Amino acid sequence: MKKFRIIAISVFTFCVIHAEAQIISTENLPANWSLQDCIAYAKKNNIQLNTLRLNTSSADQDLLQAKAAKLPSVSGTLSQSLVNGKQVNVVVGGLQSQANFSGNYGINSSLTLFNGGYLNHDIQAKQLAVQSAGLSVEEAQNDISLSITESFLNILLAKENIKALEEVLTTSQAQLKQGQQRFDAGSISRKDLLQLEAQVAGDEYNLVNANNSYRKNTVTLKLVLQLPSAFDFQVAVPDTLIVQQLAPSLPEAQNAAMAERPEVKNDSVAIAIANMTLLKAKAGALPFVSLGAGLASGYANLSADNTYFTQVSNNFYQSLGLSVNVPIFNKRVNKTNIEKSKIAIEQAKLALAGTRVNLNSEVEQSYINLQNGLAQYRSAEAQLKVVKESYDITNEQLRLGALNMVDLQQQKSLYIQALQSYIQAKYSAVLYNKIYEFYMGLPMIF
Repeated sequence: MKKFRIIAISVFTFCVIHAEAQIISTENLPANWSLQDCIAYAKKNNIQLNTLRLNTSSADQDLLQAKAAKLPSVSGTLSQSLVNGKQVNVVVGGLQSQANFSGNYGINSSLTLFNGGYLNHDIQAKQLAVQSAGLSVEEAQNDISLSITESFLNILLAKENIKALEEVLTTSQAQLKQGQQRFDAGSISRKDLLQLEAQVAGDEYNLVNANNSYRKNTVTLKLVLQLPSAFDFQVAVPDTLIVQQLAPSLPEAQNAAMAERPEVKNDSVAIAIANMTLLKAKAGALPFVSLGAGLASGYANLSADNTYFTQVSNNFYQSLGLSVNVPIFNKRVNKTNIEKSKIAIEQAKLALAGTRVNLNSEVEQSYINLQNGLAQYRSAEAQLKVVKESYDITNEQLRLGALNMVDLQQQKSLYIQALQSYIQAKYSAVLYNKIYEFYMGLPMIF
């Protein structure tokens, strides 16, 4: 699904800039990162987001240029020349060297009076382009926020799994201690003691795997955040993590997605830009009217009777003119531009329709996942309650010496499976709920 592609993109980007990332200052970074800390940091520092923000800045410059096109253009000219040559002196005869100086000065201005509305349409198109660039930033922020939320929850899941397995190991170690005492007293066999030792070893193995999973999930989140690999990254565990049992209806979520999602807004903006492009193309078939004005002067062959200032004053002139350019035949350029613009409008409309269809489908799938996740959570919670009670009874029977090792191993295995299923179901339900809220435009908070 599109929304989850950002992890791969972020990982690749991190690998490319890994060496540079090592010099990132970590002095002002939090010691323990909340989900909000992670999202805020990514929004500020993510390379992909900052690249998109530069695109927005570039679009702003295009808008300023489009607005400036309505202002008069002004240009100045200055030229100086020296011609050194020889010519015949008819008075004394022979050739005589002579240097001639000349110069020209001028200032010209032009102002567009009418161009079929092209400049106004261009300004509107550039304004829409700025809006589109901003929506692209918003879309990328949403994708990154969702990826961070998923990675963050995986870390919390791993931490809770570690805590649960530590408790299991503590219980197994206590059982082994009891078993050793009973073996020393001759009440259990060597085989039973070895089974207890095997349980401890197995629980230690499971705990090692859980810690490894936690480290890998932590690395994944650091990659998404583009933090230096050596940075000591720790997440802040929320006080409570509530599984929301009630969710907005599917039609409500779909309507919210259509109204709030930036990709829908961006496709709508694309249609508006295509319409502006059509109006600009139509303007190209209309007359172009401009007003021009100029001031100029110059000098040449200075002499005592024809000085610099005299020539500049005598040669000064002013000009004012109106220019009308009427397109008559331009090899179908205007017609082609108009027709292609109409095609672009239809393409943009189809893109919007496709986005809406895909988004509706994604929201529906998210709703199904959420309902399934909540059902699994409720089932896992009920199962854990029953299995935990049975396991507690088994432990008490073991303490009293009224249970064989086969029953203990079976009950313990059932308990560990139920416990891990519950933890997984809880975090899956939370994640599915966050994804569902994500499509509705709600913030990623616990």
